Amino acid sequence: MTLPEQPASYRPQPPAEQPWRWRLEDASGAEVVLTGADADEYGEQAFPNQGDAESWIGEIWSELAERGVAQVTLFEADREVYGPMSLSA
Repeated sequence: MTLPEQPASYRPQPPAEQPWRWRLEDASGAEVVLTGADADEYGEQAFPNQGDAESWIGEIWSELAERGVAQVTLFEADREVYGPMSLSA
């Protein structure tokens, strides 16, 4: 009798499975849509886990604020995790 191989204890997620994202918002809570180079650099960022998403926002929050983003809300897929979180210093 042959037993199946044991699964690896760690299996990285494929790049397509990055459900964590930030919704960029103005002070009223309306979504901010960035355009041009800003959209390429800051828009539609997705992350494989909550820690990576939080690290990213911690590094670039002031740059987003300069572009009119007043607050952000964190989502895992379609589930709102928390927010809005203010980007004012």
